Amino acid sequence: MKKTILISALVVTVVGAVITSCKSSSEKVADAENNVQVAKMDLRAVQRDSMIAVQKVANVEEWKIFRNESQVKIKNNEIRIDALKSKMKIAGQTYNTEFKMRIDSLEMRNKELVIRMDNYDRGKNDWETFKLEFNRDVDRLGVSLTKFTVKNNGK
Repeated sequence: MKKTILISALVVTVVGAVITSCKSSSEKVADAENNVQVAKMDLRAVQRDSMIAVQKVANVEEWKIFRNESQVKIKNNEIRIDALKSKMKIAGQTYNTEFKMRIDSLEMRNKELVIRMDNYDRGKNDWETFKLEFNRDVDRLGVSLTKFTVKNNGK
């Protein structure tokens, strides 16, 4: 009799353990969705880390060439701005304050480019992105100066 009760208790315990350890299909789906979300987050983190590792930094020679080319462009902009300022001072020509403000604005943008180049940290920033954005800004300033000159020569 003791054997029967013992076997019955053992069977009930095993059956109870099996039943409670089994998950319903909705629980399995929820766990699977959770695992997918965790995997996606891990993938994003790995992608972000790999993008950071891939960011190219400027080597010394490439930086010197870029810096020299940029300094030439900035110096040309300064010359054009100075020419506009001297044109403003010519006797007999009157220019309004808007003309002076626009020249000052162009001069400020040119000085900001010099500061950006001087503050660029070659080891910590993405070289390709910096080079692309800097060249774009220098070119835009050059176009603005050209348009400004053409527009005001037509007066």
